[in-house]
Amino acid sequence: MKPIVPVLVALVLVNSAPVSAQSSTTPRDRDAEQEILDLSRMKWRWMAEQNADTLAALFHEKARFVHMSGTWGTAAEIEIIRSGSIHYKHADVHEVVVEVIDDTAILWNRITLVAVVRGNEVTNQFTVTEVYKRQADGWKMLAMTFSSVRSEHRIER
Repeated sequence: MKPIVPVLVALVLVNSAPVSAQSSTTPRDRDAEQEILDLSRMKWRWMAEQNADTLAALFHEKARFVHMSGTWGTAAEIEIIRSGSIHYKHADVHEVVVEVIDDTAILWNRITLVAVVRGNEVTNQFTVTEVYKRQADGWKMLAMTFSSVRSEHRIER
């Protein structure tokens, strides 16, 4: 029976090696995930600072934004931020998950958002879905959707 033990150990090692080598993300994907995490974090800061010009450079010209009160394009979102119609004062980010698929990245944030909407300060729980596309001049946001959620909502990885 003793000669079987080395064979079993070898089989276990051979069969387990591909599992660790079959990572679902490449180094390029991991780099892209970090870029998107950093970019999203900066986006929340720019929104709080009402930095409309920087956000205009981030948002694709054909991007769409889904809010509780409606859906609109980039020009309207920038004007809303610039005018202060919605002032994203602070986003407390509780969870973040990023998926990179080729040159597209999808990020899900679970946040508590403090905003001033038409002069009234409000606090809401959201999962915010952000979609980015890698272009020659960097990442561009294609879509941002605010989904109202309960505080116990979790984002599966």
